[in-house]
Amino acid sequence: MKKKVLSMLLAASMVMAALVGCGGNDAAPAATNDSSAAPADSAAPADSAAPAASTGKKVGVSMPTKDLQRWNQDGANMQQQLEAAGYEVDLQYASNSEETQVSQIENMINSGCSVLVIAAIEANSLSTVLEGAKSAGIPVIAYDRLIMNTDAINYYATFDNYKVGATQAKYIVDTLDLDNAAGPFNMEVTAGDPGDNNAPFFYNGAMDTLKPYIDAGKIVIPSGQVDFATVGTQKWSTEAAQARMENILSSNYADGTQLDICLCSNDSTSLGVQNALAANYTGNYPIVTGQDCDIANVKNMLAGKQSMSVFKDTRTLAAQVVKMVGQILSGEEVEVNDTTTYDNGTGVIPSFLCEPVFADANNYKELLIDSGYYTEADLQ
Repeated sequence: MKKKVLSMLLAASMVMAALVGCGGNDAAPAATNDSSAAPADSAAPADSAAPAASTGKKVGVSMPTKDLQRWNQDGANMQQQLEAAGYEVDLQYASNSEETQVSQIENMINSGCSVLVIAAIEANSLSTVLEGAKSAGIPVIAYDRLIMNTDAINYYATFDNYKVGATQAKYIVDTLDLDNAAGPFNMEVTAGDPGDNNAPFFYNGAMDTLKPYIDAGKIVIPSGQVDFATVGTQKWSTEAAQARMENILSSNYADGTQLDICLCSNDSTSLGVQNALAANYTGNYPIVTGQDCDIANVKNMLAGKQSMSVFKDTRTLAAQVVKMVGQILSGEEVEVNDTTTYDNGTGVIPSFLCEPVFADANNYKELLIDSGYYTEADLQ
């Protein structure tokens, strides 16, 4: 079926397609600030195209919350591109309430949506409602968070989540020159929401990459808090991450012990750690990682408070999902690039993994400004 290029695509987005386009790697696998601001330009990269829409087709898009910047961006990008492709869009935000999300999805099913795109609040909370989608013959794409323990999921679209963590860890390795430095370097770990299926991938990608240096004694963790169950942060909460880091600092660093590394899985947890450091730590500033390039965190990178953030261009992911929706509704083969990694408890879900990269104070302009993702004014 002929594919049409979305008319609003900007030439600048072609740069992003080359830099942070969706990846085709089947290797083993590698969500955020409270601001609700969206990127300056939410157009998709120019090489993404969706099959032409069938008249009258409606797509339901369920996002977790408006409280976090990235979900506002994802929802806006998805709606813009789906509507440009000719679909009616029912976009709903669930205010981080699992019950609300279930109710909204029920309404989407009953209102005649032809496809559902769902970013789940909690990975195991949607099995029952999605039985209704399966019974009605409505395909479901899990968006950036794998929905667990239901065979109603047809496809999964995300970034290479294991690589997200590995990218954070490699930044640490390179910045501290761990292959040559004697160490030891002190590190503390702040992981993501245990209810988010992505969080263990981020954690494992980072910890697997750092394990040789931990085993060799080049990296030590004075708090002893290492396992995922201990370092996880419910709801990716900035406040929870801050409270936990304040306790770690008072218990392990009050005597002037140097903290060298704060491995944070995303930007909202990273903000909490940075708040704790500002209030309770007087040593040399550590490396602080993050993910999502939220506006507040990019500002902190430029101010020297955060070292890096993994950039996942939500325009790219949204464009890929629009393409998959079009392929589903036109009866075409749906493009995936991973058929081995993501098992949701009922079997492996065919997936498309997009490629993450890191941004820091040295390359942020090329990745975030020149591509049109933000403007300079956004970061003032």
